[in-house]
Amino acid sequence: MTTSNRFRMRRCVIAGVEAVEADSVHSFGRHTHDQFGIGVILRGAQKSASGRGPVEAGPGDMITVNPGEVHDGTPITDDGRAWCMLYLDPQLVERAHFDISDGRSGDFVFSHPVVTDRVGAKDFLSLYWEMTTTDTADQMAAESSLLLLVAAHRVEAPLRKSPAPPIARARSLIDDDPAATVTLDDLARVSGLNRFQVLRGFSRALGMTPHAYLVQRRLALSRRLIAQGLALSDAAFAGGFADQSHMTRSFVRAYGLTPGVYRQGIR
Repeated sequence: MTTSNRFRMRRCVIAGVEAVEADSVHSFGRHTHDQFGIGVILRGAQKSASGRGPVEAGPGDMITVNPGEVHDGTPITDDGRAWCMLYLDPQLVERAHFDISDGRSGDFVFSHPVVTDRVGAKDFLSLYWEMTTTDTADQMAAESSLLLLVAAHRVEAPLRKSPAPPIARARSLIDDDPAATVTLDDLARVSGLNRFQVLRGFSRALGMTPHAYLVQRRLALSRRLIAQGLALSDAAFAGGFADQSHMTRSFVRAYGLTPGVYRQGIR
């Protein structure tokens, strides 16, 4: 990659955590993650859409995203921005939430897409170092810092209402088999709506068109398969992409890094 688009994944001492560092002018299209994400802007600034409205973040600001939350990201200045992020598997966060809440169940989300908290940002960077310094890792320190981080930013409330039943049925058709060929007619038939109602309903409920949502689910599937050790070409085919190049282009648009860089970072 060019010097204006540097992405690096680092190994973490705790399973279920991915670390990403970036210094980039890349503008991300609308996309989602299956994980919770939390990080800090190190340099520059960006504006982005989030599930909680448009936001801007600058140096020292903490940024968060929830699983399934549609967001994007565009640098505010020509020299881009730099950041580091930790992506946390929902099962890991659910366990932390269970411990923090003394065994109470309930929905958990990060409550603010941007947090200006210099002490919190410093604590996050300490956690990031503990997570990624694998040669001298202290797993107990990393686990302790992660619990404190989740405790500081959690809120027991759903992010948004579930889609209306017709759109939920259409979404389930995609979720159940993202690699399958699906048409607007298929979504209309299973939802009991017409094609335009499906198109409008997806955009209102999920923040993206049915096709964009399908691509995101295919990316999430391919990403999981790559993490499990499947060859890139096989992950592309199993994920429903026409070929590896198609998967790579979609991967870079959504995440900024190639599938190859992602594979190297999690091994």
